[in-house]
Amino acid sequence: MQLSNLSLAAGLFAAVTLIAIVFSPSIKDVAGRFIESYMANTGMMLYIMTPGQARVIDPILTTVAQGYQNAEYVGNALFPVVPVDQRGGKIITFGKEDFMLYNTGRAPGGSTKRVQYGYLGSAYSLEQHALEGLVPFEIMEEANTVPGIDLGKVAVMKTQNIIALKTEHEQAQLATNAANYAASNKATLSGTDQWDDPASKPATQIADAVSTVRSKTGKRANTVLMGAAAWDVLKNHPEVIERIKYTGRDAATPELLANLWNVKRVLVGDAVYADAAGNFIDVWGKSVIVAYTDVGSLQDMGLPSYGYTYQLRNHPIVESAYQDRNQKSWVYPVTDERSPVIAGALAGFLYSAVIS
Repeated sequence: MQLSNLSLAAGLFAAVTLIAIVFSPSIKDVAGRFIESYMANTGMMLYIMTPGQARVIDPILTTVAQGYQNAEYVGNALFPVVPVDQRGGKIITFGKEDFMLYNTGRAPGGSTKRVQYGYLGSAYSLEQHALEGLVPFEIMEEANTVPGIDLGKVAVMKTQNIIALKTEHEQAQLATNAANYAASNKATLSGTDQWDDPASKPATQIADAVSTVRSKTGKRANTVLMGAAAWDVLKNHPEVIERIKYTGRDAATPELLANLWNVKRVLVGDAVYADAAGNFIDVWGKSVIVAYTDVGSLQDMGLPSYGYTYQLRNHPIVESAYQDRNQKSWVYPVTDERSPVIAGALAGFLYSAVIS
């Protein structure tokens, strides 16, 4: 079809739409018959997209992406996801007004004292992460002959897993960076304090960290997160073995230690990533983070939460799959927009080098 015909067709379609809105049914009928006659004589066809062709975002596969969660990823426990409607903004932070002893007494005729609270804290800016999963035509055709295999969903899940690993790594980099903590809220262990030394006292160290968080925020830490290497040593530590023998359990578990340490949860970061040489590296290293973390709202007047992961509302999304004829493949685009931030560093305590 020539460009001039396309332009004319577009103009005719717009004219009919306007006539349909403004004029009477009889005039609309005349206009409609005129356009039909013109298109028949010129050989033009009016192309109407189907709902599937018009759809920009695939709602079914988007549900797959939003619902997929690798069990090895634990970063969201320290940085719970908070949906936001803007790609940038400020964290509303509340100070220590609730803990101050104010002179609230008022004499007859005297002025009522006032307290001001709440202010805008540090800024956040979402970062977009996008990948496309590729499924060659040949593999798709073969998979379609096997019941129960949907390579489209597989491509989305594997692509989403890669993006989620990137998020986990970013969260771990924030949480294990000693520069993000005040001097009072961090310690690097060495010698007999390290957990692979039988003389070390992990329970005492965790209790000290919980108390430090409470002394800085008024909330007891509720989460302990450690790297896999630290957990492998801790679960066989003499102190732990001694304590669990009275529980009727023959092996330490994160849930059991949470009860012993009086925290809500103990989590083990098992995620690994491959470096340029193909070597697997623990995402959470040899660190332990003790923190109070919760999602606070304006209705709650805020909570001294350690961190958040701000994520654009309704993300991640999967755009409609399309064909790449050159590579003879179906392409499944996945996009996420999010940013993990430490909202209240005083609500966390970092132990570095807990094992040698």
